[in-house]
Amino acid sequence: MSLAVASRYARALVDILMSPAPGLTPDLALAQLRLFHSLQQDSTDLRNILTSPAVGAARKKAVVERLAPMVSLSSLIKNFIFVLIDHRRIAMLPEVIGSIESQLDERMGIARAQITSARPLDAEQQAQVQAALAKLTGKQVLGQYAVDESLLGGVTARVGSRVYDGSVRGQLDSLRARLVRS
Repeated sequence: MSLAVASRYARALVDILMSPAPGLTPDLALAQLRLFHSLQQDSTDLRNILTSPAVGAARKKAVVERLAPMVSLSSLIKNFIFVLIDHRRIAMLPEVIGSIESQLDERMGIARAQITSARPLDAEQQAQVQAALAKLTGKQVLGQYAVDESLLGGVTARVGSRVYDGSVRGQLDSLRARLVRS
């Protein structure tokens, strides 16, 4: 349920950010939301004030109003935080941020990939892997890389819920399955 609610708030902000003249880039908006969330996580007092039902919305907004210029929050992001406060959804900020990221990626034709290899990949190899994944997905691919020494060689990539297995172990398993079938 909370993901559906977070998605509605995220969609509203993404609609504004993708409009012709939002006055704020999506990347900057996300950076400001992440910064605000980080401040909230780092300060027990701020977190308690913003999430406590005993503190009224007016007081919560006053705290955000005082904090906004100190951390360079745009008026759009400050007002978005006010909306979350008014609707008692400020505790959902991490889910809202995640949903904003997903919706922006979708609208901008970007796919995020978790790419795992047996050894670290150099920049050229990373570019080749991302190009191959872009061809498979039809989207621009942004890779996040990890090393798993248990792989014999090759790479595996997870894009959304889909896994592309180009590892030696995966190829051997595929060969074994084909041999068993024939």
